[in-house]
Amino acid sequence: MPPTANPTREHRPPRQHLHQPETNNLRRHLHHHPSYPAAGSSCSSYSASLKGCCCCLFLLFSFIALLILAIVLVIILAVKPKKPQFDLQQVGVQYMGISSPNLNSLDPKTAATTTASLSLTIHMLFTALNPNKVGIKYGESRFTVMYHGIPLGKASVPGFYEEAHSERQVDANIVVDRYSLMQADAADLIRDASLNDRVELRVLGEVGAKIRVLGFNSPGVQVSVDCAIVISPSKQSLTYKQCGFAGLNV
Repeated sequence: MPPTANPTREHRPPRQHLHQPETNNLRRHLHHHPSYPAAGSSCSSYSASLKGCCCCLFLLFSFIALLILAIVLVIILAVKPKKPQFDLQQVGVQYMGISSPNLNSLDPKTAATTTASLSLTIHMLFTALNPNKVGIKYGESRFTVMYHGIPLGKASVPGFYEEAHSERQVDANIVVDRYSLMQADAADLIRDASLNDRVELRVLGEVGAKIRVLGFNSPGVQVSVDCAIVISPSKQSLTYKQCGFAGLNV
């Protein structure tokens, strides 16, 4: 006999018919609700926007910097700044004294062990001339008196402001209080003072200045002062002066 058919298998619906309504609902849901963008595309869009903002800010700051530079150049061309003039006009010897146990002895045998003490007070008068159409702001200036390359004493001048097309006098005092010189330098000092009645000193200094335009200071400029002076110990006076200026250094 042929096998009888299984009634359960004959009446069971196909498996695909059970899930077809759910599939159709899912398709309708996706049709009415559009998909969202992926996370990677969102990050790349944000990075592109940030780069665009940075480029715009860079161009804006560059334009402002160029505009300021152009304004400064126009002002400089209109003002035509010149270097300030700082000159040593007078040197007054107020006191000069030399003390040594061998002051009157120039024996070569004792020269090697000679010691000398130098005391000196000099007054210097400088003239500051501003030939510009704008004011000049001077910083603190320092001066040093030297003998044979040895610094004996220093003086400082406080900073000041000088108006346009004006001239100003500046005072400075250098005081040397019993500065001890040893051996060869002391022997040379005693020989210069007792035999030649002339002691040659050197005054070095640096003067810093800035040109002031519309409330702004220009980059600092430096004028180096180098003066050779000769003093007569017996007369307590200046007998020679020659000054040179190293020029204007930016």
